[in-house]
Amino acid sequence: MSDHDIDRCGVGVTFGLLAAWALHDAEEVVTVPRWTRDGVPELRGRFPRVPDRIWRRLETIDRREFATAVAGMAVVVAAAAADGYRTGGRSAFYQGTLNGFGLHGLVHLAQAAVVRGYAPGSVTSPLLVIPFTLWARGRLRRSGVLRPTRPRDAVQGLAIAAAATVGSHLMARRVLGRS
Repeated sequence: MSDHDIDRCGVGVTFGLLAAWALHDAEEVVTVPRWTRDGVPELRGRFPRVPDRIWRRLETIDRREFATAVAGMAVVVAAAAADGYRTGGRSAFYQGTLNGFGLHGLVHLAQAAVVRGYAPGSVTSPLLVIPFTLWARGRLRRSGVLRPTRPRDAVQGLAIAAAATVGSHLMARRVLGRS
């Protein structure tokens, strides 16, 4: 890879992931606590088959816990972006995180469709998350470093993203002294 290729998939593509993620998660930090508090009662009525323990868990997320969980996820995304930069975009960790970020945006759009209205993250997903992911993947492809993806990779990416999300929330509860 030439220096020109590294520049093409350098800061904008790699640390751009961290910047795009931060803007997207700022929307979530601002909206999740109120949205869950105000929206869960209506959603309970519309989706009675969802176990009560899930609704109770959503109702107990407060702004401090959510922000702490987001900070934990920031460490993961920053590490992926740094690894992407270090490797000129070749890092499997970076590319997997980038793909997971884009799929995460699609999940937000699906959530908004299911609730038939606003869901946290559904504004920045079509305006930032999905376009950034497609742009960054295009830059990686043109630089010759984009790894091939298979449907199984998407499933694994979503599973890893879900595990990182659960882990960040467990960490937040522990840091804040909650069970």
